[in-house]
Amino acid sequence: MAKRIVVLGAGESGSGAAILAKEKGFDVFVSDCGTISEPYRALLDQNGVQWEDGKHSEELILNADEVIKSPGIPLTAPLIQKLQAQGTPIISEIEFAARYTNAKMICITGSNGKTTTTSLIFYILKQAGLNVGLAGNIGNSLALQVAHENHDYYVIELSSFQLDNMYDFKADIAILLNITPDHLDRYDYKFQNYVDAKFRITRNQTKEDSFIYWAEDPVIDREMKKIELGATLYPYGFTQPNPLPVGEDELALKGRHNVLNSMAATIAANVVGIKKEVIRESLMTFQGVEHRLQYVATVRGVRYINDSKATNVNSCWYALESMTTPTVLILGGKDKGNDYSEIDELVKEKCHTLIFMGLHNEKLREHFEPLSNSPLKGEGFQIIDTDNLHDAVQAAYHAAKEGDTVLLSPCCASFDLFKSYEDRGEQFMKAVREL
Repeated sequence: MAKRIVVLGAGESGSGAAILAKEKGFDVFVSDCGTISEPYRALLDQNGVQWEDGKHSEELILNADEVIKSPGIPLTAPLIQKLQAQGTPIISEIEFAARYTNAKMICITGSNGKTTTTSLIFYILKQAGLNVGLAGNIGNSLALQVAHENHDYYVIELSSFQLDNMYDFKADIAILLNITPDHLDRYDYKFQNYVDAKFRITRNQTKEDSFIYWAEDPVIDREMKKIELGATLYPYGFTQPNPLPVGEDELALKGRHNVLNSMAATIAANVVGIKKEVIRESLMTFQGVEHRLQYVATVRGVRYINDSKATNVNSCWYALESMTTPTVLILGGKDKGNDYSEIDELVKEKCHTLIFMGLHNEKLREHFEPLSNSPLKGEGFQIIDTDNLHDAVQAAYHAAKEGDTVLLSPCCASFDLFKSYEDRGEQFMKAVREL
């Protein structure tokens, strides 16, 4: 009798895992307590995969030999607790997919810069003519690509949630960009638990494998002094030898944080063995990532920038650091245990107006109102409270003066008002174009 695999969650990763499991001859069942979107329903139906949505039928789930869990489902969910109590193995889609490919895995994690760095490495490898797939938090799911395609390399963006349920998986090249407090609501509000999750990217690595890390990150530096890793180490940073084959001013990606992202990508490309000229050309021509400091439009002399991908405070810090004009900052959303004090100095230095746009702005008000002083005296910043993005954009339009920048860099998750950070960014761009 075929081994029974239950997939919890039927988004990109869950659907892909189900297709691969079906192809490998398992008895597969998919369960999603939300509504499965039409494209994924069609994909599951075409491949003869049984599914349910709107509920989790325990009698069809608890009899699984193995469960593949969506990264979005917390380990504290009652169903997960029941599965763990009875000893059912629970793994991630990445863990499952990796069993069925011998491709080289280049894996990127960090609190910020993952998507940019992952996309840049993928671009460099494509420019070099390698047979490469893009997976993880971006691109098609790794499992679906393993089922239907046959790449020699995969460049994979990994969140801490994906790393949580990886055990035998091994990255040939692991990259850790930075660690700042994020998703603490998923880690018992203990920062060390989150740090440990990030360091799982080095799991199972040997001397033949590479670990590329930002040496100047205080959290990474502290952790590296405590642990011993099997991989060959490649530290990078402004105090390390410069690996870049171009001047910083020639990089397509601007901002100090993107110099670091470009360094990490360059070292990865060097390890793979890509020619210096290809790396150089790629660093100069890469177009960047949607919803990350993305220029939208200039309206009445005011630039509008979409940084919806800034779902934590540190991402917003990088965005503010790169601002060169007076700024109207739009922020707010689902708070993940955020500490906003990290951006206090930059807010005071760069912003004349803060606009809140979440369903629950109380914590933002509590933090920023004492700092705001009186803008009438020519100091501090004003605060405008809204509870939706359309009103926030309208308020920004009226608050901004010619030569200013309006920056959407929310610091928060999008799930209070939007389907995703992409949805938030699209809605922002639409509202700006309608001004």
